[in-house]
Amino acid sequence: MKIIDLHKTVNLNELYELINQKLNPLFHEQKQSGINFTVENNNSAIEITQPELYGGDVLFHIEADGPRLNITRSEHYVDDINSITVESILNILFGEIAGDEGVSMVQEG
Repeated sequence: MKIIDLHKTVNLNELYELINQKLNPLFHEQKQSGINFTVENNNSAIEITQPELYGGDVLFHIEADGPRLNITRSEHYVDDINSITVESILNILFGEIAGDEGVSMVQEG
């Protein structure tokens, strides 16, 4: 699990909207690929999947805990280039949500 601190209370709906709007366009731009990811907000977490390539596996599960995001990445796809690209994009979007407050790594492992 990876824990990052956005130094401000995270609004899960706002984060969902940002990821839902920007993940696929940024992925297409970086990878020159037509792969689309599904982003779902189940009110307690955001989940990112890609059923055609990864079956029913959740690639990323993101929970908000005050100013912190608890991010679980599927252990089956840690070295997968698409998953690595999505993680890179998520880091950019987390910085966008944090704004001037910034982002700090709390734990990765």
